[in-house]
Amino acid sequence: MYRFLVSFLVVAMLSGCASISAPTQPVPVETEFKDKKVDAMDLDQQLISSAQKGDTANVLKLLREGADVNATDERGRTAVMAATYNNKADTVKALIEHGADINIRDHNLNNVFLYAGAEGFLDILRLAIDAKANTKLTNRFGGTALIPASERGHVEVVEELLARTDVDVNHINNLHWTALLEAVILGNGGEHHQRIVQLLVDHGADVHIADREGVTPLQHAQRRGYRDIERILKEAGA
Repeated sequence: MYRFLVSFLVVAMLSGCASISAPTQPVPVETEFKDKKVDAMDLDQQLISSAQKGDTANVLKLLREGADVNATDERGRTAVMAATYNNKADTVKALIEHGADINIRDHNLNNVFLYAGAEGFLDILRLAIDAKANTKLTNRFGGTALIPASERGHVEVVEELLARTDVDVNHINNLHWTALLEAVILGNGGEHHQRIVQLLVDHGADVHIADREGVTPLQHAQRRGYRDIERILKEAGA
């Protein structure tokens, strides 16, 4: 009888131990951190994608969910830069209001101010000016926003830059060209470029700054037969 009781107790104890499930293994802290980091990166890329499409409502939703307003993608674009590339002014405005850094340049050395000026995106340029864009930053050619705007005939952009910013009208880029030289050399001599040349000289453009070969804006205008621009330059003292 005694042996039977002992055997019974041993079996019961072993059965009880077997029924206890193994403890749940805790998730390693490092894995949990990585998962959160991946989630955050996914939010950031969604933000940039939505900004590119001009989906302002989703941009604001993603920001509320914790997306980083200044995160960048594989091309170095922030959300506000992606919106700028696609001329989505409303989205640019919303991102600026939520702390977007408009001075960050992407891998192509474009930022909101530089690209909007070059492309003639007047509404976005005005937003960048209002947000105190750094006018000293340059593009991949070493130029300011004024130089490509002058070359491409964006009259209103040139007016805005000269009237509302401290952009250097005589800045020389890597090609050794000023805004005035580019307006003459790369312009078509038509009405828009005539107006731009006039605006530039009215705001202090030095008509004597020559290109790397020593050719002045006046000489370039004469070579191309741009008589109206030649007249403007001569009246300005060229």
